[in-house]
Amino acid sequence: MANLKIRVFKGAESNPETTITIPGNVLKGARKLIPKQAVSALQDKGIDLDELVKLSMNSEIQGTLVVIEEHYKQEKVEISLE
Repeated sequence: MANLKIRVFKGAESNPETTITIPGNVLKGARKLIPKQAVSALQDKGIDLDELVKLSMNSEIQGTLVVIEEHYKQEKVEISLE
């Protein structure tokens, strides 16, 4: 299982301000630990967390899955499986 990585970038920075890594072997159980507000924010952006968990189980799927750029906030969120 791949690790789920969520990186948050502010402004034009090339290094993330925040990186969240959820190890693949605990991802399925960790899904229940993610705050409902965070799950709701992902859903508002069209991201299905349950689908991310399913994708992480496929060893052929690696790399960046989605990049969300909120220009008015000068923020970028990158979600990947590594």
